[in-house]
Amino acid sequence: MKTLTVRLPEALAAEIESESRRRKLSKSDVVREWLAAAGKSGRRQPALLDAIADVIGSAEGLPRDLSARTKSYLKSTCYGVKRTR
Repeated sequence: MKTLTVRLPEALAAEIESESRRRKLSKSDVVREWLAAAGKSGRRQPALLDAIADVIGSAEGLPRDLSARTKSYLKSTCYGVKRTR
């Protein structure tokens, strides 16, 4: 079995310790159970793209495919043109 060292917030470490005492298991066993349960239930955080999928394309006034026409879009908005002060 491999060893992994992890730094935890005080509150989480206290929760692990209290459960290990209550169930009379080692802290390692408690953490292993939690990690196994999290892996099976798919409680992982959604990917960044999934998290922002509902707002993609919601900005108005931008070209449909900005990545293909970056230079022409920036020229049309006068981006990078020196302006007098």
